[in-house]
Amino acid sequence: MVQEILFYIVILLTNIIHGITGFAGTILAMPPGLMLVGYDIAKPVLNVLAIFSGIYVFVGNYKRVCWKELLKIVIIMALGIFGAVFIRGLFVGKEQLLYRLLGIFVILLAVQGFWKLVQKPAPHSADAEPKPQTPAAPGKASPLTYAILVLAGIIHGLFVSGGPLLIGYMTKRIPDKVAFRATISTVWIFLNTLILLEDVQAGLWVPSTIRILLFSTPFLLAGMYIGSKLYARMSQLVFMKLTYILLFISGLSLLVK
Repeated sequence: MVQEILFYIVILLTNIIHGITGFAGTILAMPPGLMLVGYDIAKPVLNVLAIFSGIYVFVGNYKRVCWKELLKIVIIMALGIFGAVFIRGLFVGKEQLLYRLLGIFVILLAVQGFWKLVQKPAPHSADAEPKPQTPAAPGKASPLTYAILVLAGIIHGLFVSGGPLLIGYMTKRIPDKVAFRATISTVWIFLNTLILLEDVQAGLWVPSTIRILLFSTPFLLAGMYIGSKLYARMSQLVFMKLTYILLFISGLSLLVK
């Protein structure tokens, strides 16, 4: 019971940070979630909570969604999600190895993100105020770009944490920040619904999981609300640095789990 309560607190705190920085809510929540309630609960619950937060943003910004890019992203990342089903089968009975792979990924992400902040303290944020600009026409995507999207889909299918790789793609394709936020939030609605259907088929949605989801939802909404209020008053750069520090600690915790 104590671990479950701590899980709800994790959801609250990570979504406060998500509301401030515009990203990283799920990937911050996943490592402690795995340790507190296990993969079979943390993954499906955090997946559905991400759908809720995506709908929250979409409702107020649907007119700014870049549907052409959205369609491309959903199709390519969906291939990775289906591939993740096969990959996860290879780790049956080897969950510790799966956790360590996630830990390494999170640590690399944290180091890279923090380094970019130190080098250029004006990071892109999906929640930042938009500046008037004429969006530049993006160049033709390379095969490597599409491979990164497939990898993002695989990671998203395994841990509901494909956002960092997708952000790297979208910052080059959608320069307008409002369109960026609206589009990436809508991506999660489509992709996480696929994961939800797969989780249902895999039998992860048992009564105890549904109960934890119901109790988690108010913490998600409270975190998003508090984060949106803090965003207007506090330095976003400071909180983005804090996010990467927390990511690094979360990654380390998975390596020693």
